[in-house]
Amino acid sequence: MTKERILVTYASKHGATAEIAEGIGAVLLKRGMEVDVMAIDRASDLAGYAAIVLGVALYMGNWRKEAVRFLKQNEAELSGKPFWLFLSGPSGVGDPIELLKGRQVPPSLQGLLDRIKPREVTVFHGALTPEKISGFERWIIKRVKAATGDFRDWSAIESWATSVAAGFVPQA
Repeated sequence: MTKERILVTYASKHGATAEIAEGIGAVLLKRGMEVDVMAIDRASDLAGYAAIVLGVALYMGNWRKEAVRFLKQNEAELSGKPFWLFLSGPSGVGDPIELLKGRQVPPSLQGLLDRIKPREVTVFHGALTPEKISGFERWIIKRVKAATGDFRDWSAIESWATSVAAGFVPQA
């Protein structure tokens, strides 16, 4: 019996979302699934995948443009498969959704997500490390008093990935 493949793809600015995607892929692999983890710009053919997990970095409150393009270009394919979406980005202490002040899905994308119908949309804390960002970005962070550091909750990420694995039932 051949296993069906799951794609975990991501749009990351400085690598934190990519690392979360790798962690999710490792959990799915440990659960006996065949998994490909790759940057969104390499995920062009979705036909060979039975399910898809997409990770989107939130950067200064905005979705990565390549993720928006991916959703629009693959709407039909994504709406016909099990699809999960995670966002990463809020830094600081506290509930990541509260830190976003309810702005996790831009109003311009809500209709698209309503049509695709992800099984779940979740938000993880991100990592904002000064040594990985430009001088201009450090200046902005200082002006808005954003918290810096690695705020990712790996146990929450592992728990979510486990629920994704449990929610995926391969086709017979």
